[in-house]
Amino acid sequence: MSTEDINSLSKKKAIRGWVMYDWANSAFATTIMAAVLPVFYSSVAYNAQTELEKNIASSYWAYTTAIAMLIVALLVPVLGAISDHSKSKKKFLQFFLFMGIIATSLLVFVGTGDYILCSILFILGNIGFSGANVFYDSFLPLITKDDEIDQVSSKGFAMGYLGGGLLLIINVLMIQFPHFFFIPDTIWASRLSFVTVGIWWFVFSIPLLKNIKEEGNAEPKNNKSYIQIGFGRLLETFREIKKYKELFKFIIAFWLYNDGIGTIIRMATIYGATIGIGQTDLILALLLTQFVAFPFAFLFGYMAKKIGAKKSIYLGLSVYIVIVIWGFFMDSSLDFWLLAFLVGTVQGGSQALSRSLYGSMIPKKKSAEFFGFLGISSKFASIAGPFIFGIIGQITGSSRLGIIALMIFFVGGILVLSTVDVEKGRKTAREDS
Repeated sequence: MSTEDINSLSKKKAIRGWVMYDWANSAFATTIMAAVLPVFYSSVAYNAQTELEKNIASSYWAYTTAIAMLIVALLVPVLGAISDHSKSKKKFLQFFLFMGIIATSLLVFVGTGDYILCSILFILGNIGFSGANVFYDSFLPLITKDDEIDQVSSKGFAMGYLGGGLLLIINVLMIQFPHFFFIPDTIWASRLSFVTVGIWWFVFSIPLLKNIKEEGNAEPKNNKSYIQIGFGRLLETFREIKKYKELFKFIIAFWLYNDGIGTIIRMATIYGATIGIGQTDLILALLLTQFVAFPFAFLFGYMAKKIGAKKSIYLGLSVYIVIVIWGFFMDSSLDFWLLAFLVGTVQGGSQALSRSLYGSMIPKKKSAEFFGFLGISSKFASIAGPFIFGIIGQITGSSRLGIIALMIFFVGGILVLSTVDVEKGRKTAREDS
């Protein structure tokens, strides 16, 4: 076999390993972040029995989520600087990967009333998950050519949906039929589902760790710390983006409505548990959302060609306003299922069109820099939603008022988006490309 053939084979293995990691870590996003753990937190870790206790449990989970997002937001610029300047991407990837796997697996020891331990382990797991993703993403341009990077990235995204969804189905079966899996009850089934996430995450990360290789030399830091480099670069990009008026207005709109979308994703199951929806219904409805979101994302892409991306986003955000109002009055499992379906119809489309609309208004020569800023800044912005949900729910004693408060983000997002002149923004971007 020639050297060229060996290099080609090595590259294919690296790409397969990279794609499989999305399959691996999406188990954390589905089972831990969105589906099983939030319900377990309310019913077991906090041991909420009365309506008041359930409202407090949902508020505490909201605070836990907000704290996790804050720590991640503070870490990402620093980790990005390390990723760009060091030759230690793989080492840092391994560190955060195993941090996430271990913290997630240790959730099996969370018993009745152990909500503080549960919060700490979730925060550590979230840091591991997000930290590993920074270095995982940084390998993409190193293992692909310019004409295949979108395809490989999309394949990883698709594999993530499949992998996370498949393990969630297994976890649902464990919780629904624990004796079939030789598990004594549903509580232990939930606890063991956390271990399955750790195992799944580890096993399907092996191809990445085995086949990804790091080349090149470390870049000089110019005697600055990674903190100075990371946040200095973030501030510099912020000053640059402010020169693009229409783009900057869109970013503010995106911060608002994307925070509302993110809060619904993270708080939906624990909110449903608070108002008495059963665990199986909650998890299965979330699974429905994942599978509905995939085809509707394509539908939104088609619709954008007909009426434009901006109007299509308006439609998506209007549906979210309906979801929030309906969520306030929701009182049955059927309501939750219908809302889960509605969320699926707009979740993927709204986010996909937001990304493409943003991309159309940035100068091509600054695309990496500007997309990096959007990713980091939106993490800071996403702290507000869970915090407001939690504090309103705790002060008023009603999680319903916490969910209706999310109207602020969607209405505010629509109002700011209405001021954006997309064509003017695109023209400015073309002139500066």
